[in-house]
Amino acid sequence: MKNIVLLGGNGYIGRAVTEEWISRDSEAVFYVVSRSGKNELVHPRIKNVRADVTNFDSVKRVLPKDVDCIVDFVGRPEKDPDELIRINKLPAEVMLKLSVDLNIETIGFIGGTLGPKSFTAIKSDTLSMLKDSGKKIAYVEPTLVYGKDRNDSMAKMAPILKFFGLFMKSLRPVRVEDLAKELVDQLTS
Repeated sequence: MKNIVLLGGNGYIGRAVTEEWISRDSEAVFYVVSRSGKNELVHPRIKNVRADVTNFDSVKRVLPKDVDCIVDFVGRPEKDPDELIRINKLPAEVMLKLSVDLNIETIGFIGGTLGPKSFTAIKSDTLSMLKDSGKKIAYVEPTLVYGKDRNDSMAKMAPILKFFGLFMKSLRPVRVEDLAKELVDQLTS
């Protein structure tokens, strides 16, 4: 059995990755760590646990002793610089510390290339920190993620970005299902 830890895995991208991975691997057990400990996905191999993903001790307490992979899905643009760091960098630092402490070889990360400069810069800096760790890192750096179950104002921009994406790759939106497949391919190879 493989134990997979997903920090913030009950969000839009985390759910898509869980669904993709669970369909491929009949032995993996997923520990979805979030503030609420709740998840829209229900499956016997999904364990929803409550912890503060910005706090190493809080997360470590709820994990099994043996973990094969850990992925950080936490992140979003924030106006307040301290909140930007708390939401986007601290979970990655916790993931990295856990990977060292629990001897987890593979880590995963969701970058970001579209949004305010402060957001894209902290995602880029955090990805560099993870790459420099010596761990096997799987990552994706999407622009706008759209598709299944996303009907907010950002998803409505997907057709416009698809058009502009023909001329500028940095604006091309990505379907959540394709993003999930790409990340799981990297994590399981």
